[in-house]
Amino acid sequence: MVLQSSLKNCLQLSCILRTPKAGFRSTTCGSLIIQSISNDVYQNLAVEDWIHDHVNLENRQVLFLWRNSPAVVIGRHQNPWQECNLRLLRQKSIKLARRRSGGGTVYHDLGNINLTFFTTRKKYERMENLKLVVKALKALRPQLDVHVTDRYDILLDRQYKISGTAAKLGRTTAYHHCTLLCNADKFVLSSVLKSPYKGLKSNATPSVPASVKNLFEEDPSLTCELLLDAIAEEYATQHHIDHHITLINPADETVLPGINNKTKELQTWEWVYGKTPKFSVSTCFNMVYKDSVLDVKVDMDVKHGRIEVCNIDLPEQWLPPALCSELVKSLVGSKFCPNETTMLATTLLRMCPQDDELHNRWNLLCENMVMLM
Repeated sequence: MVLQSSLKNCLQLSCILRTPKAGFRSTTCGSLIIQSISNDVYQNLAVEDWIHDHVNLENRQVLFLWRNSPAVVIGRHQNPWQECNLRLLRQKSIKLARRRSGGGTVYHDLGNINLTFFTTRKKYERMENLKLVVKALKALRPQLDVHVTDRYDILLDRQYKISGTAAKLGRTTAYHHCTLLCNADKFVLSSVLKSPYKGLKSNATPSVPASVKNLFEEDPSLTCELLLDAIAEEYATQHHIDHHITLINPADETVLPGINNKTKELQTWEWVYGKTPKFSVSTCFNMVYKDSVLDVKVDMDVKHGRIEVCNIDLPEQWLPPALCSELVKSLVGSKFCPNETTMLATTLLRMCPQDDELHNRWNLLCENMVMLM
């Protein structure tokens, strides 16, 4: 497979990607294989959005190949608190992204391959796309036991999931994207995709847990590069096109006008967390203070990522009722977010009398409230 290294010098790509709406010709027909030079999850998801919104796919199809640095990607209608360990993500500096397609939560790192198949809505066929991937794998290693399930997953050895799938169906355009586990960090994968949060009730789309395995574990010669090349070769063969992968820079506004605004939008708190379907938290936690253990009950309703209703049930006289009431009033309308809650608690603490005992109790309560987020 030949890699074309510069998009600015690639007139074919400009003709295919540009539309009259963007002020460029769109006369070239035929399918195209492109690969991102970026490992940033937000940039790569923005490319999907851009192609879906701008490219006329009536006479062509596009395969987009991409890999990300460590990130957790949730489906459009999912709850991140329900799907993953947000505290661990923050500790490990792993990004959280919400894509515009449905489906479940996946962990990405450089050992995971992402494939996006763009077509018109009429030509959308995810089963055929997955069969193409399986055919490419079998062409590389005929002994591999891989097959597509009715749930549109790819299984290895009839039990291990090596590929998950999701899709976005527009009015005229559609895309289907899937993952392929090559050599991902399974320890990190299993750790970050385990929610520690208790008492959540939500109608958000839940992920379906599955046992996973890397293709590298089955055959150490199966590298990401080898797999990408094989899939691109099979795609080119089936679509009767030249065997070229064109490299694309997701930050290049000269080829993808408006792309950086799409990237910025995908990084906003309002998109990643604020698009979470309404949910409630009803939980109890124990606070150990000196020689006593106190039970605290918390009930909250969260809408658009913000606390809509909040009740904190504390033992009588443990904190002045007015102070606890002020905390509840401050939380209502605020983001369900540890940083914002910490700032609110710090601000309120400055208004308290200089009483070490009171400050210690206040800090303990607020630390436990933050742990809920």
